Amino acid sequence: MSAPKPKLDAGTLPEWNLQDLYPSPSSDELQTDLERVATDTAAFADRWAGKLAQAAAAGGGKLAQALKDYEALSDLIGRIGSFAGLTYASNTASPQNAKFYGDTQARLNEITTGLIFFELEFNRIEDDVMAAALEDPALAHYRPWIEDTRKERPYQLDDRTEKLFHEKAMTGTRAWNRLFDQTMTALRFDVDGQSLALEPALNLLSSPEEPKRKIGAQAIAKTLGDNIDTFALITNTLAKDKEISDRWRGFEDIADGRHLANRVEREVVDALVASVRAAYPRLSHRYYALKARWMGMEKLNHWDRNAPLREDDDRLIGWEEARETVLGAYNGFTPQMAEIAARFFDRGWIDAPVREGKSPGAFSHPTVPSAHPYVLLNYQGKPRDVMTLAHELGHGVHQVLAGPRGALMAPTPLTLAETASVFGEMLTYRSLLASAKSPAARKAMIAGKVEDMLNTVVRQIAFYSFERQVHTERKSGELTAARIGEIWLEIQTESLGPAIRFGEGYEHFWSYVPHFIHSPFYVYAYAFGDCLVNSLYAVYENAEDGFAQKYLDLLAAGGTKHHSELLAPFDLDARDPEFWQAGIGLIDGMISELEEMDG
Repeated sequence: MSAPKPKLDAGTLPEWNLQDLYPSPSSDELQTDLERVATDTAAFADRWAGKLAQAAAAGGGKLAQALKDYEALSDLIGRIGSFAGLTYASNTASPQNAKFYGDTQARLNEITTGLIFFELEFNRIEDDVMAAALEDPALAHYRPWIEDTRKERPYQLDDRTEKLFHEKAMTGTRAWNRLFDQTMTALRFDVDGQSLALEPALNLLSSPEEPKRKIGAQAIAKTLGDNIDTFALITNTLAKDKEISDRWRGFEDIADGRHLANRVEREVVDALVASVRAAYPRLSHRYYALKARWMGMEKLNHWDRNAPLREDDDRLIGWEEARETVLGAYNGFTPQMAEIAARFFDRGWIDAPVREGKSPGAFSHPTVPSAHPYVLLNYQGKPRDVMTLAHELGHGVHQVLAGPRGALMAPTPLTLAETASVFGEMLTYRSLLASAKSPAARKAMIAGKVEDMLNTVVRQIAFYSFERQVHTERKSGELTAARIGEIWLEIQTESLGPAIRFGEGYEHFWSYVPHFIHSPFYVYAYAFGDCLVNSLYAVYENAEDGFAQKYLDLLAAGGTKHHSELLAPFDLDARDPEFWQAGIGLIDGMISELEEMDG
């Protein structure tokens, strides 16, 4: 028996229209573009391979033309890959979708092998030659990309080895990623005779009824436990694969590759982690003890952690109301932000329903600058789903604004990519809080926001600590599923505190977190973004006219500026240890307000 669809009180949930990319997986347009990108890539290699240093010595004009051609190829390759990925996400259980996705990945992998030479050879151009070439305005346009790319120089391998790594990814990391996705999508969780997919099962953990939360947690624990050896094998394999790659490239620390990709210094991340861990007692430990008292319990069971309060708004929120709520909050900040977000609703850029086989969770996929982003949700009408909509639309607005930077410079490092999403959530929350009709409603809203922030800051830093320990121990040999579960429980106990009781089976809950599989060490970016936005919002509340435009300029910069440059107009500096204290202090203050309301 499949999960019943939520009965929403208004409208029909939208499904996205991918025809802005291609009409269908079998369309002539897609086949034509696959053939064109293969031909153009081969021609590009013939024109430029082994000739970039000579082109640079002749001045920046020729090198700028090479980059322009490379950017066009990147956009076309990204369009094809995005279409395949989004089609697969729509229904990962479909054999046809899985085959299309796998075949397209293989074809693109084969084609892009012919482009590996470009960035490697580009980075071998001598610094003085590059400096002279950058005097040309056409090449100077690409300066941010050039400077970022050349940061990779110390970790480059020879062309032949890079090609091997690239080609083997199809049968290595990407294959294990796909195994995880297909396994997780196929899992079913038995809840009182109902066979639920992961998303509806997790949704039970925020039910107002304790028996439903408990049975949901037990069902999740049982199914994950039945499959835990598979997830342990995937985790061990990917951790070893990463260790091999890191060792060959010469990264010192297990997370240095992620820091480099994020264009953030290790000491900045270390300061964030240290600040959050030091704050566990006055944040999560303190709040969950308060919540346990509210619920009349000595300790919260792990399935009670996200339980709604009695004062919570537990009605199902219809799609139209969710749309009006988010767009209204965005419009209150600046109409331009609301106008961009409205496009997602009006033009078929959102896929909202829970569907059999659909990828769990939520994301905003930027696709490519020549197209537009797409948002995937699993909307079930809960207040947190409205906040998720606000979050993903924040990403979408960011991606639209950065699009004019082009395929090479529109992408934003993960640490800054969370800025717009978390800011969008904060705008929506503040708008709802201002309309609270009673002290009890205000208390519930503040508590809900505190819980979201703890999930974003405390939980994600705990996830990062968990990953670090797993990857560190993996260097000495495989970890059993039991050992991974022990690490999980140790880290969760440290981060969530003594007011949480972990029941049997919770040791398996690490296994459903996709970021551990798809993007090792991604998770600290959420905490980075949340603390950054807390500080940014404090500036906004005290700012004079002009803040909104500076904020939009920050988003429109895409990947062209370092975080220090982007935050300078707001007099913020993430390298300052006090920066993180300001973000943490906002959460601390909200918990204090709840304690005062508690009397």
